[in-house]
Amino acid sequence: MVKNMTSEDSIKRWDKFAEKYAANHLEHGDPHKEVYLNPTLFSLMGNLNNKKVLDAGCGEGYLSRLMEKAGAAVTAIDYSSKMIEIAKSRTTSELNIEFKQSNCENLHFIMEGTYDVVVSNMVIQDLEGYQQAFNEIYRVLREGGIFVFSILHPCFQTPESGWEKGDDGKKLYWKVDNYFYEGAYEQRGMDQVIFYHRTLTSYVKAICEAGFLIEEIVEPTPSEEMLKKYPSFREDFRSPDFIVFRLKK
Repeated sequence: MVKNMTSEDSIKRWDKFAEKYAANHLEHGDPHKEVYLNPTLFSLMGNLNNKKVLDAGCGEGYLSRLMEKAGAAVTAIDYSSKMIEIAKSRTTSELNIEFKQSNCENLHFIMEGTYDVVVSNMVIQDLEGYQQAFNEIYRVLREGGIFVFSILHPCFQTPESGWEKGDDGKKLYWKVDNYFYEGAYEQRGMDQVIFYHRTLTSYVKAICEAGFLIEEIVEPTPSEEMLKKYPSFREDFRSPDFIVFRLKK
């Protein structure tokens, strides 16, 4: 756990980690995004053709590029200037995506009711002011607009969760501890990138306070096709790593 961590501190750490993060992302993102998140996100977003979409926390931009190819008019933001730089460099000129450095907690430059769809892929857990982000995303959506977001599953991905292994190194079970801790922590293996853990109750309260209606919640499972491509996930998948929400304004 980490104390006295600000959004500015998080941004600096993501700027430092950006090159390494981007190197692990190809056309469909990293393997976890390809296996678990992309199919769920696109299913929950529905037909994107001729839709105005905000990619809130675009990272190196892979999802923005996939959505543009699906017919969406995409605006992509990220609070890391380095991520935006990488996203622009990876996006060819024929793709019409507007990139802008901005924090999801403050979308003052976007008019109310601008977007049909907002998507935030593994981002809300990075934000100190997640309530402000929900409020702002609600504001920039049109009436009836859809917000789809994915996060690490707060019930199973906690600051002290991880595999318990036997003497032979075999994975025995996934340990979960300190679920009720709410605050910043350093994600293992990610160069001290800061995540924020909250309980599922806190997320639902924040969603409702912003004014959203929860339409669907999905705990993604890998398809057989993906398990054939990435067989190691078959052993690892014993509890959900991610949870995805579809909200309506």
